[in-house]
Amino acid sequence: MTARSLQLPARALAARRHFRRGDLALYILLIPAAVATLMPIAYMLSQSLTPEADTLAWPIQWIPKNPTLNNFERLFNDPTLPVFRWLVNSVLVSLAVTALVLFIDSLTAYAFARLRFPGRDFIFFVLLISLMIPGHITLIPTFLLMRNLNFLDTYHALIWNHGAGVFGIFLLRQYFMSIPRELEEAAIVDGAGRLRLYWQIAVPLVSSALVALGIFTFLGSWNDLFWPLIVLSDRQQLTLPVGLAILGQGYYTQRSLTMAAAVVASFPVLLLYAIFQRRIIAGVSLTGLAGR
Repeated sequence: MTARSLQLPARALAARRHFRRGDLALYILLIPAAVATLMPIAYMLSQSLTPEADTLAWPIQWIPKNPTLNNFERLFNDPTLPVFRWLVNSVLVSLAVTALVLFIDSLTAYAFARLRFPGRDFIFFVLLISLMIPGHITLIPTFLLMRNLNFLDTYHALIWNHGAGVFGIFLLRQYFMSIPRELEEAAIVDGAGRLRLYWQIAVPLVSSALVALGIFTFLGSWNDLFWPLIVLSDRQQLTLPVGLAILGQGYYTQRSLTMAAAVVASFPVLLLYAIFQRRIIAGVSLTGLAGR
């Protein structure tokens, strides 16, 4: 046994110690960040189970002394607060917007990546330029268009206005362009048409980008407050974010009731994150939002 072979275990042990020290330092930094992130969620859940009379108690009751579900019962039984209807509205609108964005953006991106037509590069350049236009500039024309189409106080005003996005087109176009043309040429030889190339070859190869775009589109639509607040006035058609805003007005300025509604609104998002945690992290890295 040579001296060099004897040094290998020592080097491996030193590397393992260094690795463990690095992990320890990382955990020391991440644990306080995790606690700071989870504290508002824990406070929201605690307040939702606390009687209204105890919500202003000091120090804060992280574990309620008299936990109750009356806040949730009031929330779902109050006829003036159709929370379940708001929840259904948010789910339907978010799913519809996500499906429409994925379909339209993927078709458009594939056309820009693979088809040749007059003005293709110029049109794509104009789309990219539109990313620099603030959305508030188009707010009034879009509202007037929804009014003229009789879409106010309907799902149409929430869905069609967000049914496509330039960012999704740009992201998917870059992925479609990375697909080897030899795959499509082989399929064309076998008699595949353009739509079949798109659906059976191109779309499966960019599934990771589609999942990332779908998750962020769903979350963006779910949390949208500004646009639904403008185009909706019928209480039965409201989405959850707008409904939560109503809870902070007038008689419904009650902390425990508002926190119970916040729990209801947060549960689908937390469930989505728990199921697609890896996809969301991969999506952040994929879309360049991780600071890379």
